[in-house]
Amino acid sequence: MTAVEKQKQVLLTRKGGPEVLEIVEREVPEPGPGEARVRVLATGVAFADVMMRRGLYPGVPDFPFTPGYDLVGEVEDLGPGVSGVALGQRVAALTQVGAHAQYVALPAGELVPVPAGVDAAEAASLPVNYVTAYQMLFRVAKVKPGERILVHGAAGGVGTALLQLGGLQVLEMYGTASARKHDLVSGLGATPIDYKAEDFVGRVRALTGDGVDAVFDHVGGAHVARSFRTLRRGGRLVWYGLSAGLAGGSALVLGAATLGRIVLWNALPNGKTASFYTTVYTLKERHPEWFREDLALLLGLLAEGRVRPVVAERLPLEGVVRAHELLEGAGARGKLVLLPNG
Repeated sequence: MTAVEKQKQVLLTRKGGPEVLEIVEREVPEPGPGEARVRVLATGVAFADVMMRRGLYPGVPDFPFTPGYDLVGEVEDLGPGVSGVALGQRVAALTQVGAHAQYVALPAGELVPVPAGVDAAEAASLPVNYVTAYQMLFRVAKVKPGERILVHGAAGGVGTALLQLGGLQVLEMYGTASARKHDLVSGLGATPIDYKAEDFVGRVRALTGDGVDAVFDHVGGAHVARSFRTLRRGGRLVWYGLSAGLAGGSALVLGAATLGRIVLWNALPNGKTASFYTTVYTLKERHPEWFREDLALLLGLLAEGRVRPVVAERLPLEGVVRAHELLEGAGARGKLVLLPNG
């Protein structure tokens, strides 16, 4: 394949609604020194992509750019000086941006081998959602078998990952979701709570007596204060998102207020702690060995059939607008995956 051949890729042209996403043709990238060109088989659409589109996600390129936080693909070509990666090998990568394309050139050292025989769309659910869930459960909250957890957004990509991994630890689990998704939440071993019709704080107290050992909050703002109230003594809150920022107001102000609450709670002698899980990409940059170790472990669990990611829809690259609409409207049950090459 030569550099003059064309590929399709998504382009985020400017800040705005899903309509700012375009499908464009660009040259297929040639791998440079130390790089491999990957034919993208599956790439997830994450809530982070929605935040980028809305101009609320730090550390990304200026518009226009191609989004796409992760991928699973096949190594098609190698640049000079590459070792440890073979042509035809299936690999996964965490890219933060750029994966919503038919082909991507990446440093070979960023690629993690994918076991033979696993479904590409299911494997593409792991680098963001399952690594995030695994690290929050075991590296941040340090949950132990038999403990109680509360998962917000329990029917989403990270939420279903938290429930599946929590089930392997025989955790007592509770999950907030809209009523039409309660079957999914209960099917993953959690007690569903209707966040629209019920006060989740009161419901958790009524169900447990004294609260949960860990709560995972992707909403931010005042919602985190309510989540903190669900903890019993010794409990841990993990905040990892700011979906409240989509409802209006300044995401910067909301984020600063949430961090202020966390600092205050950790200073109080209440026997509870609160943490901020930044992003899986940030933690990968700080501790690359953790990311490779955690993703390899999760890919092994997938190959063994011990986890089975909930794939909400498998869409062509042109389905990226629909994926953003579903995510922003909380309409997805599990992970939304694009299949750029059909």
